[in-house]
Amino acid sequence: MNAHQPHPCTRRTLLRATAAAGLLAAGSGQAQDAWPARPIRLVVGFPAGGTTDIMARVVGLPLQKALGQPIVVDNRPGASGNIAASETIRAAADGHTFMVAPISVQTANPSLFKPALNPARDLQPVSSLGYAQLYLVARKGLPAGSSAQLVALAKAAPGKLSYGSGGPGTQMHLVGELFKQQAGIDVVHVPYKGAAPALQDILAGQIDYYFDPATGLQHIREGRARLLAVSGTRRSPFFPDAPTLTEAGIPGVELGNWFGLFAPARTPPAIVQRMAAEVAKALQLPEVRQRFAELGVETIAQDGTGFGKTIADETAVLTPLIRARGIAVD
Repeated sequence: MNAHQPHPCTRRTLLRATAAAGLLAAGSGQAQDAWPARPIRLVVGFPAGGTTDIMARVVGLPLQKALGQPIVVDNRPGASGNIAASETIRAAADGHTFMVAPISVQTANPSLFKPALNPARDLQPVSSLGYAQLYLVARKGLPAGSSAQLVALAKAAPGKLSYGSGGPGTQMHLVGELFKQQAGIDVVHVPYKGAAPALQDILAGQIDYYFDPATGLQHIREGRARLLAVSGTRRSPFFPDAPTLTEAGIPGVELGNWFGLFAPARTPPAIVQRMAAEVAKALQLPEVRQRFAELGVETIAQDGTGFGKTIADETAVLTPLIRARGIAVD
């Protein structure tokens, strides 16, 4: 027998092991091919009819066709998305439960809520869905036609002007505080239970300005409120004549509202990648882009890696801001 030839017993053992490995690989492939095996649940941490809910339903329709299973939107509102995050974290990591949420669930909530979830550990980004800039909007009668004039007005009368938000810890509030910090002004924060009542008080002249999350765009177009500037690194495609705050001389206010799809942390990579690819296809559909535009949202598909970097960059801005301004949510 050749010294390099395996003993017959050893050779039979190797053949059996190879065959077993092939069966395992085939079984794994078949299990992967079977996904999704039942309806897919999209958990949404906000009420039906809101921006996040509408986005989930609009994207869900083409996903349902592509994946061959029903897409079920499960609204679990409360705690700025934390209730939905907890529900998603508890779900089986088998690719049948995802969460649609603004990225504040990962960037801001861990610093705002005590005890905090650990979404960076227990959730993984699958894909971004879209981005909505925040619009610096003033009441019509305010004697300020630009953000520079607004800042000058605030500095001339510290503590006299007021700005509204959708409530403590919302992106409207955080960007409002970032604006105050970067502009060096003292303005009173007036929290509301959502963006809609804040918008109504802007229209009624009860507060001086706020950062609109694309809910009042029609009122801006019709001249019932005054758009001074937009947050973000570039101008809004919906109001290209409005400068960014950086262009207006107030740098560093570059946060908007990112929305995305998240999965339990241990969801298989192949499923995450497939879902991200199908989301990217859905966001290219004209009907999806049009419906998002009606919400003031641009369709932007970043895969899990790119979306994760966006989340990390925003977290690096918000964590020190929340601590420095003493922002907390009970």
